[in-house]
Amino acid sequence: MDGTTETFLEVIAPRLTEAETALHDGDIRQRVDMWSRTEPLTLFGAFRTSEGWPDVRDTFELLRQGFRDCTSYENEILAARATDDMAYIVAKEHTTASFNGRPRSYVLRATTIFCREDGEWKVVHRHADEVQKATS
Repeated sequence: MDGTTETFLEVIAPRLTEAETALHDGDIRQRVDMWSRTEPLTLFGAFRTSEGWPDVRDTFELLRQGFRDCTSYENEILAARATDDMAYIVAKEHTTASFNGRPRSYVLRATTIFCREDGEWKVVHRHADEVQKATS
């Protein structure tokens, strides 16, 4: 892994973990802060697909209303790369939390793309879907 990617992960990995843990407890502020407001923005979420900041923000609000009681969150980073102004992370996100009052444990496959804006990494795209468990 090159130095640019290492530096990117040192900054972003802890922020992502804090933001996602807070989101799964019903607090979206950190996730909102991590997102760009510069179009185009896209969210292909496990919950809902959104395009443009107003729609993305509305999706975060729906998630805030549903999530509570996060007991665990782990961001298992599988791949990452950063250049001077763009970066991505591919991860499996392991979460245990309640959604609409029902406890759940699940794993999402997530790809997050970042752009650097005024020296700060901001999310411009996220694609996540639930890993399907094998059935016999």
